[in-house]
Parts: sequence; C-alpha cells; structure tokens
Amino acid sequence: MPTLFDPVRAGDLYLPNRIVMAPLTRNRAPNAVPTPLMAEYYAQRASAGLLISEATAISHQGQGYADVPGLYGTEQLDGWKRVTDAVHAKGGRIVTQLWHVGRVSHVDLQPGGQPPVAPSAIAARTKTYLIRNGVGSFVDTSTPRALRAEELPGIVQDFRHAARNAVTSAHFDGVEIHAANGYLIDQFLKRGANQRSDDYGGSIENRARLLLEVVRAVVDEIGPGKTAIRLSPVTPANDVNDPEPQPLFEYVVRQLAPLGLAYIHVIEGATGGPREIPERPFDYDALRLAYRDAGGTGAWMVNNGYDGALAEEALARGADLVAYGRPYIANPDLVERLRAGAPLNTPDKATFYGGGAKGYTDYPTLAAKAA
Repeated sequence: MPTLFDPVRAGDLYLPNRIVMAPLTRNRAPNAVPTPLMAEYYAQRASAGLLISEATAISHQGQGYADVPGLYGTEQLDGWKRVTDAVHAKGGRIVTQLWHVGRVSHVDLQPGGQPPVAPSAIAARTKTYLIRNGVGSFVDTSTPRALRAEELPGIVQDFRHAARNAVTSAHFDGVEIHAANGYLIDQFLKRGANQRSDDYGGSIENRARLLLEVVRAVVDEIGPGKTAIRLSPVTPANDVNDPEPQPLFEYVVRQLAPLGLAYIHVIEGATGGPREIPERPFDYDALRLAYRDAGGTGAWMVNNGYDGALAEEALARGADLVAYGRPYIANPDLVERLRAGAPLNTPDKATFYGGGAKGYTDYPTLAAKAA
C-alpha cells in the first residue's frame, strides 16, 4: 500500500511524494502582479510533492478579489516566472490554478465598473474582499448580469490563452482548471446558480457543456498531461447548490475520463469546513470508481480536513494524492513535519488576507527551531 511519502506520477508530472499544497488565496499581489515575496513564500514550500498556486485570474473580467494575481498581462507573467524559477531552484514542481470567478466579484474590480458575469442574473449571497484607502474588508458581491451565449466562446478562449501563457511564458509545470467553490464553471454546473434555457442550462449535459469546452480547449493547447481540474460536488461555498449532485458529477468525471488529464482534484464536503454535510450526502468513492470505470487514468487527489492518519486511509481506498490547505499557511515544511509526526505551527488568521511578510513567510521550520 502506498504511503504519503512514496513517489507517484500525475500526467507529465513525476512527484516525489503524495502531499500537495492546495491553492490558498492570500491577497498579496497588488495590481494582479506576483511579487518577490510570493516567490519566497512558494519556494519555502517546495518540498511538497506538488504546489498548486493560489487561484489566478484568466482575464480582468475573471478577477473577483483585491490583490489576487493574474495571467493576462506581461508584468503578471514576468512576476509568476520569478515564482516558478524560485520553486524549480529548490527542486519543486508547481502548477497554476486558472480562475474565472463569475458572479463572485464586485463592480469595483470589474473592467469599467461593469457588473460581474454569471450564467444567470442571480446574486451570490457571499462576500468578496476589497482594499479601499489601504484598508482591506469583506463586502457583499455585486449583482451579476447573465452571459449571452455568444460570449461563452470568448471565455473558453481566455482559459486557453491563460493556459498557454502559464506554461510557455511563466514556466508553470501545468495548470489546474478551477471548476469548484461556486466560481464561474461551478455556477454553470449547479442549478441553484444556473437557470438558463439555452444549450448551457437545464439538463446535466447542458450545464456541463462549458466545463467540457474549457477542458478540451486547454488540453488542445498544452496537452492532457499538463492539464488538471478541481471539483467540489457539494460545497456550499459562495452560495452554490444542486439538488442532485451525484448524477451531475458522475457524468462530469465520465466525460473527463477519456481526456487523459494529469489529475482530478476533489474537495470533499464543505470547502474549509465539515467533511460530511448531512443535508448534502455524497458518495466520493462512487465518484472515483465512475471515473476509473470510464477509463480515467489521472491521479485522484482528495482534499479537506486531512491529517496524516486520514490521508493514509484515503490512499488505502484508492486516492493517489492528498491536498493540504491551511496547514501549509503556517508550516512551510509540512512534508517534514508529517514524516516526523511533529506538531504543527498554528496559523495567524488575522494575516490570512493581505499584508506583507508577517503571517506569510515568517513561520519557523523544524530545522529553524532546532538551531
């Protein structure tokens, strides 16, 4: 039986261990440009089998929070190249998460102060993060407008171009398409946010159409072995829901199976919350088996509330990779701590979003404590 510390292949990526740093939004990229401090932060965590970058906007329209990075400008790509160079110099591997937030945005963040876009003109009962006069705060998202069908090919192309930029210009080792947590692709998937009556609404096949168009475009651009996807079948994050998630997501993974993706990243339960949601039951083993039954060979990544023991149980049941989110905020050497069974540093929640080095690059490693 594999352990967390055994190597594994995920598409074109050879990973020395099965511990993954999950995407973590930290709001430290002014003007959407990655900074040298970000390069230090990611390089500190390069012992992970794989680093997944914080969610990164594919376009200005795709931006949903203040000071999150992008992939659509030369300065942004140059900033990310400094990050990937620093990670690679430490022997690490890093992919970027391609992000369009859809309705989870605010007019202050959108081009020309326009409303955010969504499958339907339904406001998300959630918050976004703005910085005004140097002070960050959470505010209600703005009411979106419904995307016209003729606009959707342009969004697919934005994903394609961002993937190409990520690999060829920023030197990422691959990309993860963000189709989770109530952002644009997830909004199209779930009936609570999608009330369209055209080819992108109604049936499961129609609601999954945008996701599959995006994935196929990215695969066509950079190859399947560098392409992955993140899904969250039942999370209530950002006010999304679907009354029948099991058939919806089993359909999705069966359609993804023939594409040869590097990995499928699944958030179990509520993102950053309970692993089980009684009012939203879901069989994750059945989801993985549906993917395998349809011929899917990509690595299977699980995420949400994992410690060392629970991770080993997941590997025994058929998972290949385990993603850790908040533990990586305060523990740059998480791999070493898990291997040694050492205690973890406690993260400072006051420094999660925005700021500088404090609560970002100043957490001590085991080696530093021992010195």
